[in-house]
Amino acid sequence: MPSTKPMQLGMVGLGRMGANLVRRLVNDGHHCVVYDVNPEAVRALAGDGVVGATSLEDLAAKLDGPRTIWLMLPAAITQSTLDELTVHLSSDDVVIDGGNSFYQDDIVRAKELAKSGVHYVDCGTSGGVWGLERGYSLMIGGEDEVVARLDPLFKTIAPGGDGTVPTPGRSRIGTASEGYLHCGANGAGHFVKMVHNGIEYGMMAAIAEGLSILKHANVGQRKVDADAETSPLREPEFYSYDIDVAEVAELWRHGSVVSSWLVDLTADALARSPELSDFSGRVSDSGEGRWTVEAAINESVPAPVISAALWQRFESRGAGEFTAKVLSAMRSEFGGHVERNS
Repeated sequence: MPSTKPMQLGMVGLGRMGANLVRRLVNDGHHCVVYDVNPEAVRALAGDGVVGATSLEDLAAKLDGPRTIWLMLPAAITQSTLDELTVHLSSDDVVIDGGNSFYQDDIVRAKELAKSGVHYVDCGTSGGVWGLERGYSLMIGGEDEVVARLDPLFKTIAPGGDGTVPTPGRSRIGTASEGYLHCGANGAGHFVKMVHNGIEYGMMAAIAEGLSILKHANVGQRKVDADAETSPLREPEFYSYDIDVAEVAELWRHGSVVSSWLVDLTADALARSPELSDFSGRVSDSGEGRWTVEAAINESVPAPVISAALWQRFESRGAGEFTAKVLSAMRSEFGGHVERNS
């Protein structure tokens, strides 16, 4: 059912999420002008309800005023793109940053754009590649009147009535139960999204560690050399289980306290590749986990789980290799310990 107030939006950045945001908006009756540095991405979307642009200047020219332009870009190029776009904007236009920018940058950008009467809205967007069908959870920061003006866009993008059971005892009326929320002033949206992603780090790490413990529950069946460099396994008969990890992941999807979308996705990956042979185990971090830990430090809030999950991602990329070499060297120096390969 189309929204009661169709709107026009300019979308800059047509990657996995930007393109699906456009499709979701157009499917609900909105109109989009789109631009990407890759002309093929623009051509792939151009059609009913979508007009392609060849540059940021062209995109701005094809939008009616006051313009609303959504940036869906990596944090590393958001500022340079915004600088290029700003010269083509007018008073009362709105720029929405839907990427994963650092919330403090939002505060600075909003103040700078306000000098020319341009509004800035930060919108933490969660939903990944599934958002086209499921909708996107939106965490929004900005001026009250501006966010209210954009409500039809947010309502379309968010999950809305997705079948989620209402929270027992909840009596408040608002948009949170529809999957989007005005969290506060500029930066508040990305602050909430930052912490959301920090929590995600911890949840992902716990699921991964738990499944790894299950996978190695047969360690007692392995022959281990008896030497000074190997800690013996006490009572190996207690570790002789060959557990089907893929089936456990599927089991946990049904009625378990830890059932979640992350477990759903993990079960799907294990069903396709029980040994996960397509993956190297190198886990990137795009910044939000670091910023969450930094905020925890500045607020004096203990966050050991999120912090450990961040360190684990560093370790997965070999960042702890020199640390391990120093440890090995010290053992060799003080005790004559010899490295083992297994």
